[in-house]
Amino acid sequence: MIVSLVGLFLGMFAVIGGAVIEGLHLSALTQPTAALIVFGGTLGATMLACTGEEFSGAIKLTPKIFLGNAPDFSGLIKEIVDLANLARKEGLLALEKSVGGIKNPFFAQNLRKIVDGYDPVVLREMMEEKIFKTEEHANAIGKVFETGGGFSPTIGIIGAVLGLIHVMGNLSDSSKLGSGIAVAFVATVYGVGLANLILIPMGNKAKKIGKYSVEEMEIISTGLLAIQAGLNPRLIEDRLNNLHGEHGSHGKEGGSAAPASKAA
Repeated sequence: MIVSLVGLFLGMFAVIGGAVIEGLHLSALTQPTAALIVFGGTLGATMLACTGEEFSGAIKLTPKIFLGNAPDFSGLIKEIVDLANLARKEGLLALEKSVGGIKNPFFAQNLRKIVDGYDPVVLREMMEEKIFKTEEHANAIGKVFETGGGFSPTIGIIGAVLGLIHVMGNLSDSSKLGSGIAVAFVATVYGVGLANLILIPMGNKAKKIGKYSVEEMEIISTGLLAIQAGLNPRLIEDRLNNLHGEHGSHGKEGGSAAPASKAA
C-alpha cells in the first residue's frame, strides 16, 4: 500500500504548494498554538468517543495502513486444495498432521474441529459468528479515524473563535493583532486538512484492511466446509477462486455468512 504514502504526500504537497505559488510564506502556516488546539483537541475528543480497545487497535493498525500490501490469497487457496486432496485420499483424520503447520489461527482452529468431528452445521455457525465479530471490529477501528475526522474541523473552528477573541481583546495593541488572526485562520486550515487529507482517508483504508481479513476468513470457511462435505478438490478450487474474484471485482460488503453457507 505504498500508494497510501504517495497519496498522503501528494495531497499535502498540492495544498501547501498551491499556497506557496500564491505567495504565501510557509512560516505563516506554522502556528504552534493552532496545532496544539486542533491536534490536541481532536485527539482528546476521539479518545473520549472510543473505547480503549478501539483506540489502541487504531494505533496498532496505523503502520499497516501506510506500509501494508494488498493480500494475495492464491497461496491460501492452494493450501486448502492440498488439504482437500489429502482428505480425499486418506480421509479427514489424516488432516490432523497438517494442523500444526498452519500459521493462521482461524484456519488451524477450525481444521482441528473438522478432525475432531464437529457437526457441519455447528461448525458453520461458529465460523460465521467469528467472521461477523471480525467484521464488526474492523469497522469499529475504521470508525476511530472517521470520528477524529469529524471532530477536527469543529476543533479548528473553536481555534478560530479563540483566535478572534484574542484579537478583539487586543484591538488597542496592533502588535498582537497579526498573531491572533493567524491562529484563527491557521486553526481552521489545520482542522479541515487533518480531517480530509489524513483521518477520513485513513478510516476508509482501515475498513478496507478489515475487509481483506474477512475475505480471508470467508475463503477459509468455505474451503473447510467443502472439505468436510467431501467435495472434489477441483470444484473447491474453482469455488474459492470465484469467491476471491467476487470480492476483488465488486468490493462485496457484509454478507459474511453467505459463502460459508454455500459450502455446506
